[in-house]
Amino acid sequence: MPIPSERGGLWQMAAAMTLSGTLGVFVLESGQSAWNVVFFRCLFGSLSLAAYCAARGLLRPGLYTARTLGLALAAGAALVLNWVLLFSAYRLASISLSTAVYNVQPFFLIGLGALLLGERPSRGKLAWSVLAFAGLLLVLRPWALSAPQGYLAGLMLGLGAAALYAAAAVIVKHLKHIPPQVLALTQVTLGAAMLLPMADFHALPAAPSQWACLVALGLVHTCLMYILMYSAIQKLPTTSTAALSFIYPAVAIVLDFAVYGHRMNLAQVGGVAMIFLAAAGVSLGWRLPRRARALGAGGGCA
Repeated sequence: MPIPSERGGLWQMAAAMTLSGTLGVFVLESGQSAWNVVFFRCLFGSLSLAAYCAARGLLRPGLYTARTLGLALAAGAALVLNWVLLFSAYRLASISLSTAVYNVQPFFLIGLGALLLGERPSRGKLAWSVLAFAGLLLVLRPWALSAPQGYLAGLMLGLGAAALYAAAAVIVKHLKHIPPQVLALTQVTLGAAMLLPMADFHALPAAPSQWACLVALGLVHTCLMYILMYSAIQKLPTTSTAALSFIYPAVAIVLDFAVYGHRMNLAQVGGVAMIFLAAAGVSLGWRLPRRARALGAGGGCA
């Protein structure tokens, strides 16, 4: 039975991932372009995170050196552009499929770790990567000539978003001494400044409900979600954090069907299941049978 602090962490992580799963609906219901959505998310998120960090006494001088500030800004730029690509993908390829493709992030991390950090992936991880790639092909269906216009482009944007998120995660590994809430504040503040020239202030929301969506994206899906998530990570073992992270895509797919009626065909359902299974295998350290690991290792060597 988990100790009280761990039990609280479980609830916090579950709440954070549930909020993350509702993100796509708020993005689409805002009626704004991806540039505007991310700009206002960063703007409202930075204001609320600044208030939180100030209240908790986290804004201490000397937190950053010139090097670590540069790394934080590089990670922030990758994170913000990741949001732009992902939110653009929602409109072109549906929340469900974009989210499924986005969840290949662990495999981009494996590749970046091997290229940049010299981390040699195990045969098991290579085997899971082969399974994820097969699932990705079933979702993308590049052979489907009858796919809606923009569908494949949307999924490519989802893949690009996953790659940028992985790049941000690799950079953040060098910033473990920075309080995560301060790091998030740095990143969204940069995002607001970066996207100010791209924001279209001639096409702002007309309905109060659309403004409410934008405010919620900053206050709830950025400030509150990051606070819950980082607080949970401090209390939970890595395996619990990884397992609970799959609440996010599950909620996103259910809401996409419930709100917009988006259905996946049988092949895509199978592909999504393969991606999630492979991502869970990598995140939770599951071991494949010896034969599957051998096949995966062979497939990983071009």
